Amino acid sequence: MKDDLDFLRLRDLYSPLLTANQREITDLYFNYDLSLGEIAEEKGVSRQSVSDCLQKCRKQLESYEEKLGFAKALDELDAEYAEYARTVEGFLKSQKTNGAQAAELEKLETALAAIRK
Repeated sequence: MKDDLDFLRLRDLYSPLLTANQREITDLYFNYDLSLGEIAEEKGVSRQSVSDCLQKCRKQLESYEEKLGFAKALDELDAEYAEYARTVEGFLKSQKTNGAQAAELEKLETALAAIRK
């Protein structure tokens, strides 16, 4: 299951680098939840060919991540954001007595939350 989630994340990041056929097969498999047999029937190929395509895609996507590192960079940014959000939240709690500063910090917290989405 975790492997499938990792695969989907890499697919979302690097799908423009896959061929149209690879994008279609991975889309049918993961987004439409079709079996290998169903995809093979729809595409007019063997079940083994669909399986081979998915394995090849997985290796390609892992190779792209190894070389480009977008997923790792996003994870690092996410961790950084979470730390900033915790810092702002902690500061807000400690500064509730100063109304002007607290209001300004709450605006900042709201802006950070909007960026996160």
